[in-house]
Amino acid sequence: MNEKIRKQSANSGVVFGIVYLFCVLISFNTILGGLLLKPFGYKASSTTPAVPEVITFLVLIGLWAGISAARSQREQSAKTRLLASTITGVVLGLFGAGLVALFQIFLANKINLRDYLVALSFPFMKACSFKLPALLAVLANFGTFLGASVLGGVLVDLWNLGPVVKGRTVTGSTVKGWFTSLRSGSPTKKLITTIIFYAAIFGLIVLLPMKWGSYWNYVFGIVGLYVILGLGLNIIVGLSGQLVLGYIAFFAIGAYAMALLNAPFPHNLMLGFWPSLVVAVILAAITGLILGLPIMRLRGDYLAIVTLGFGEINRILLKSDLHTSFTGAPRGIQNIQGPTIFGRAFTDVDYMYLIVLAVCLAIYVYGRLQHSRTGRAWLAIREDETVARATGVNTARNKLLALMIGAAFAGLAGAIYAARNQFTGPDEHSLMASINVLCLIIVGGLGNIPGALLGAFALKGLPELLREVESYRMLAFGALLVVMMLSRPEGLIPSQRPTLELPDEEPAVAVSEGKSPAEEKHE
Repeated sequence: MNEKIRKQSANSGVVFGIVYLFCVLISFNTILGGLLLKPFGYKASSTTPAVPEVITFLVLIGLWAGISAARSQREQSAKTRLLASTITGVVLGLFGAGLVALFQIFLANKINLRDYLVALSFPFMKACSFKLPALLAVLANFGTFLGASVLGGVLVDLWNLGPVVKGRTVTGSTVKGWFTSLRSGSPTKKLITTIIFYAAIFGLIVLLPMKWGSYWNYVFGIVGLYVILGLGLNIIVGLSGQLVLGYIAFFAIGAYAMALLNAPFPHNLMLGFWPSLVVAVILAAITGLILGLPIMRLRGDYLAIVTLGFGEINRILLKSDLHTSFTGAPRGIQNIQGPTIFGRAFTDVDYMYLIVLAVCLAIYVYGRLQHSRTGRAWLAIREDETVARATGVNTARNKLLALMIGAAFAGLAGAIYAARNQFTGPDEHSLMASINVLCLIIVGGLGNIPGALLGAFALKGLPELLREVESYRMLAFGALLVVMMLSRPEGLIPSQRPTLELPDEEPAVAVSEGKSPAEEKHE
C-alpha cells in the first residue's frame, strides 16, 4: 500500500471526523440515531439522550466512512480496499476517542459547557460516553468507529464479488427486458399496459386521501401546491433562463385576490371561490406582464436583484398599517370562504382532490409548452439570447410570455392555499418562501417535471415527515445544496437536452464519396 493511498485514507478519516464532531456539538447525533431506530419500535426519550441513539449514529458514520474509503480505491485489490477502510476507521476513531476523553474530563471536574453549547449537558456527555468509566468509554468509541469502518470496507468487497455482480446483472437485465417488452409490444399490449398504469394511479389518487387523515392530507396538499409553484418557476428559470428571486410575490397576489374577493372582511364582496380563482390567476398573469415590461433588458444578477426587490416591496406593502382597511395589514385576512359543490363545503379530502387536479393541469400545460415551438424558443433564449434573437426569435415577447405563465401558476397555487387555510397574511409570503421554491427546482433538476415533483417532496414533504429535525431544517437545506453542487450540479433528475431526429446518414455518406444519392441507390 503506497503512501498516496495512506494519505487519502487518513484525509477521509479527518473529513468524517470533523462531520462527527459537528453533529455531536449540535446534538444531531442523538436525533438522527433515534430516527433510524424508530422503524424498529424504538421510542426516543424527549428529555435525556440514550446510549442506543449514540451507538446507532457512530455505526452509521463508521459504515459511511469505510464504504467511502473502499470505493475510492475501487481500482485496487480487495486487500488494499480493506486497509484503506481500516486506516480511515483508525483516524475517525481517534476523533471519537479524543472527544469522549474531553467529555470525561468535563464530567470529572463538573465543568458545565451549556453556557457555550446548549447541547452539551451532563446527561448528553454521559450518553456519548456510553455511561461507562473513562477508559472503557474511550476504548468503546474507538472500537465502534474502527469496527464499523472495517465492516463498510468488507461490504464493498462483498458487493463486488463475482456471484453478487452476476446476480445484480441478471436482475437488472430482467427488469430492463420487462420494461422493454412493455414498450415495444403490439399496440394492443401497449394500450392495455397504459390503461392499467393510469387506472392504478387513479385508484391511488382516489383512495389514499380517504385513508391518510387530515394531517397527511394537509402535508401532501402543501407538497402539491409547491409542485405547481416549482413548475411555474421552472418555466421562468429552467426553460427561459430568467433568474427571478421574487417569485413568491405572484403567489401572494393569487392568495390576496382570493381573500379580498371571497372573505367577509374587509370588503365583504363574497364573489365565490370559482370566480375568485379565475380572477386570481388572471391578476397574477397581468402582474407578471407589468413587472416584465420594464425589466426585459435585464439579465442575470441584475434581473435577480430587481425581482427580489419586487417581492420584498410587495410583502412590505401588505404589512403596512396604512393598508389595514384594504388588506388587513399585519393581521392578514381571515375567514376566507372555500369552494362548494351543490351547496356542500369542501373537506380536507375534497381539497386534496382539487390540488391533485390542479397539479395535473399544471403538468399538462407545462408538458405541452415545453415541447412546443414556444418551448424551443425559451430554450434558445436560455442558451444564448443574442444568438436566439439573431435567428429570428422574438426574445422580448417570449420572455414576457414565460413570466406571465409562470406567474399564473403561482396565482393558482396561492388562491387554493388561501382558501384551504381560510387565512392569508404577509408573513406567509417572505423572501424565504421564494428561496424554498428556487431550492426545490435546483435540487430536483431544472427544466423537467419529475425534478419538480421530487424537489417538492424532498424540501416540503420530508421536513413534515421528520418533525424531530425541524430545528435543523436550514442546516439540512444548506448541506443538501452543497452536496448537490458537488455531486449532481444539474439536480437529482437532470433535464434531458432536446434533440431533433436526423435523417438517414446513408445519403450523406454517398455524397461524401463523390456519388449522388440517386447513383448510390441505382448501384
